[in-house]
Amino acid sequence: MKTNRLGASDLYVSAMGLGCMSLGTEEVQAAAIIHEALEQGVNFLDTADLYDEGRNEEIIGKAIRHRRSEVILATKVGNRRIPGREGWVWDASKTYIRSAVKESLRRLQTDYIDLYQLHGGTLEDNIDETIEAFEELKQEGVIRYYGISSIRPNVIREYVQRSGIVSVMSQYSILDRRPEESTLPLLAREGISLIARGPLASGILTEHGRSKAERAYLDYTAAGLQELHERLTGNAALTRPLNQTALQYPLADPAVAAVIPGASSLAQLRQNIASASTPSLSAQEVAAVRANSKANRYTLHV
Repeated sequence: MKTNRLGASDLYVSAMGLGCMSLGTEEVQAAAIIHEALEQGVNFLDTADLYDEGRNEEIIGKAIRHRRSEVILATKVGNRRIPGREGWVWDASKTYIRSAVKESLRRLQTDYIDLYQLHGGTLEDNIDETIEAFEELKQEGVIRYYGISSIRPNVIREYVQRSGIVSVMSQYSILDRRPEESTLPLLAREGISLIARGPLASGILTEHGRSKAERAYLDYTAAGLQELHERLTGNAALTRPLNQTALQYPLADPAVAAVIPGASSLAQLRQNIASASTPSLSAQEVAAVRANSKANRYTLHV
């Protein structure tokens, strides 16, 4: 599979990574998906300390402990669980980040993280302190590089201007083209990569996605999703299966280093890998996608 450089780092990630949130907690099945991904040329695994209350990191750590050198391992921090309370609170403090990374390292059974990401971010955070925490961890060799996972253009701008991030993870798909408005041009100018999550829009952008389009999605109504599905699958310029078009669409922007669809089965994983390994979309295909979908705009967090 093709690999792309992640920002200005020396990390080269597979064009399709594996979003691990949907692996589930059945260890044998999850490990089988991870091992198959590695065998098929996927080297980029993305998780978070939040997923399944840390269990996701534990499963990944066990699965890759003898294959660590084959993996570009990414995880996230910022959502803090408080014992005895449901849910979590946002905590981007230096103290918490330095504490949380130790727990992630333990669960992942590794002594370093390739890409450590802030799992959100607000303008009310002490951003300089947050950046200082990541920079110190990088200097200490605990993490190799850091980035943020955010859909908020105002937060993204702050980190682009003030930090050494190499990547921004953001939702980006045919159904959610909001990064095209300002985020992608900004990242391209600054040499920072976008990691596109949700490229299949929870399965809506697949051949059988009509059955999943039962409720509104961003500014699409359920009926609008059905119409979009028909336009994309019935267009003379778009002859590929829809899941191929959907996975390749974010990768058509040079600022995008990887798409990270999830997979809860080997069949899903293999279909995603096959789709992501096809030739890039032509200019005509990109134009057809854009002509038949909405150029969504941010109305919050601008």
